[in-house]
Amino acid sequence: MRPSLRLPVSSILAISALCTTTVAFAADGFALKDEPGDHLDVLHDGRILARYMYASDNSTPARRLDTYKPYLHVFDAEGKKPITKGPGGDLPHHRAILVGWNGLSVNGRKYDRWQMSGGEQVHEKFLAQTADQNHATFTSLVRWTGAAGEPPILMEERTLTFLPAPAPAYALIELTTKLKAVAGDTTLNPDPEHSGLQFRAANEIEKPQTIFVLPGEKANAHKDRDLPWAGESFTLRGQRFSVVEFNHPINPKPVIFSAYRDYGRFGLTFATSIPANAEATYRCRFLVVAGEMPPAELIQKLSNEYTGASDPVPPITVNKAEVFKTAAPKVPATPANSTDAPKPAPAK
Repeated sequence: MRPSLRLPVSSILAISALCTTTVAFAADGFALKDEPGDHLDVLHDGRILARYMYASDNSTPARRLDTYKPYLHVFDAEGKKPITKGPGGDLPHHRAILVGWNGLSVNGRKYDRWQMSGGEQVHEKFLAQTADQNHATFTSLVRWTGAAGEPPILMEERTLTFLPAPAPAYALIELTTKLKAVAGDTTLNPDPEHSGLQFRAANEIEKPQTIFVLPGEKANAHKDRDLPWAGESFTLRGQRFSVVEFNHPINPKPVIFSAYRDYGRFGLTFATSIPANAEATYRCRFLVVAGEMPPAELIQKLSNEYTGASDPVPPITVNKAEVFKTAAPKVPATPANSTDAPKPAPAK
């Protein structure tokens, strides 16, 4: 009789965890690790670089608030903690790297898919996942719901690509969103504080130390349009971080950058229309640095490489962030399993 093999409980749990996790590894470089139904990790040289949060759960009002949109967390250079915001805190609808519009209309009917009043963005499945030594990429199929019980208003293919970052940066992330107007003629209206392709720093940043860096002499994000890039620097857990978002010429003009709030949300938006059953694609890139803002020469070089331009290095404007007072977060009193949430109090 063969002797039985008895494993300690810790080993059994470890094996069980492996069996429920999907991993696509490269020997060195980038890798993808999926925790089904919750999140997809992007690793670089064994460290977590980013985490795509895609759970969707309407079982309770609080759980809906946590999961009513997918978003991409960016981690610190050591891969230990996010430097971006998740649920809760000031302005709970703000989430890390996100896509959304509150001024969205379909066949003349208005929807809010920024603060997520009366609907959600729901990750349906991954259409593609690839990782090797030089890059990682995945595409998430996202359903933008209509009102409760109605068909979706948009279908989105959200592709995130991770590339080798030039020093002193540790992350270079490209976001491409392809929207299909499945419910009729669709209009995206630009509200700089409530729409577009944006980045939100962690809720715990030291707000008085937030600054914004713009290309051009006396540049002003409130007034200037079609900037090739904008950046912010902030302090989190005693460490300085800097993020640059690059505009892409595929985006409709004029592009508006919101880049002035002390809590660390910034990003680009624009107005556009998508005819019924048509598709439209928009793009941007994010450069992430553990430290102060990199020199303008590097930023402009990366901008030119991304856009195909040959623009000279511009003068730089550094603006101290504007103070914004936020209200205490509120949890909507949504019935369990309902997508018809009451509209939250105005917030930015």
